Amino acid sequence: MKRIAFFCIPAHGHTNPMLPVAAELVKRGNAVRFYSFNEFETKIKATGAEFVSCDYFLPKLTDKELSGLKSVSTTEMTVQDIRITLGMDSFLDGEFKAFRPDVVYSDSVCFWGKLIARKHNLPLVVSTSTFAFNKMSSQYMKSSPREIADMIFGLLKIARELKKLRPYGYRVDSVLSLIQSDNGTDSVVYTSRRFQPCAESFSDHYAFVGPSVFSNAVPNKEQARPLIYISLGTVINDRPDFYKKCVEALAGQGVDVIISCGNAVKSEDFGVLPESVKVYSYVDQLDVLSRADVFITHCGMNSVSESLYMATPTVLCPQTGEQRAVARRAAEFGAGVILKDCSAEGIRKAVMTVLNSGTYRAAAEECSRDFRSCSGAAGAAEFIERAPLLSG
Repeated sequence: MKRIAFFCIPAHGHTNPMLPVAAELVKRGNAVRFYSFNEFETKIKATGAEFVSCDYFLPKLTDKELSGLKSVSTTEMTVQDIRITLGMDSFLDGEFKAFRPDVVYSDSVCFWGKLIARKHNLPLVVSTSTFAFNKMSSQYMKSSPREIADMIFGLLKIARELKKLRPYGYRVDSVLSLIQSDNGTDSVVYTSRRFQPCAESFSDHYAFVGPSVFSNAVPNKEQARPLIYISLGTVINDRPDFYKKCVEALAGQGVDVIISCGNAVKSEDFGVLPESVKVYSYVDQLDVLSRADVFITHCGMNSVSESLYMATPTVLCPQTGEQRAVARRAAEFGAGVILKDCSAEGIRKAVMTVLNSGTYRAAAEECSRDFRSCSGAAGAAEFIERAPLLSG
């Protein structure tokens, strides 16, 4: 039995794939202590892991800082990660003396998890909720002018924050060294080696385990009418204009529509909806995708992986550089089309192209077979138990 400390940032897309891994490790007799945040407490406890709340260490944010996080500002996310690391330092020192973990499993952008492992000279395994990014695969990310400006103008601010880590025993040369994948760090990636861009550039320190999901559902597309599922994820989902255009595009097209829009948009904001359109705050996404014929997605890694796991082709609407990398890869595999015209007519054309062409469906089915052949949460758990992985 090993004692394993889990760490993640307060984000659904990063936490969710870690949950089946935690459950598998507990089932195998390991003690898992999961350092996370109150909104995830119920899900984490359901895995059998011990939940430790870190909400106390979340900084109080100004309106400007909160706006930066909601818009996925790289600068603001980096600054807040550093501040949380400093706030948690003495707490985690005490925790590690008491729990005495054998290995740390930390999300790739959770600085406090990665740095506390280094500080205590513990084996670290990185949980990579998107593609593994190095100098080669990073070319898949095409940043927008706004994202580039954010990074350029934020360099000095980030440098000042990084200097604050040194008195606490954290030696960090650059923020890139904290977030970029390297071939010496044990890492779990929730995709297949085939789907990972530039997979040949990654060493055997990488376990490409495929999507990490709880569902045992299999694709079943036998409903009377085609089903179109729409979701923009849990972060940048305040897009009532986009949802309304989707309704306009698909009403009267002989299809059923399910929209999952989170709490940012309420169902009453849509007005009177056609009977064929249903709007929810949240759904069991894997269940819906198992039945869906087309998925209009923001291209979060989890969402696209779950869609292809369930053999559902996609209409791809990326909003960040990371999402554009995922969209590009799905399009390269022929499992979707990138939406370039966000008008109602453009949305209708894209959906009907994917729906009526067997090539997209066949590509999604091939991806499903590939993903389902991977080792999944069991493979991730075994990899973590063997850490540190020594190079051959």
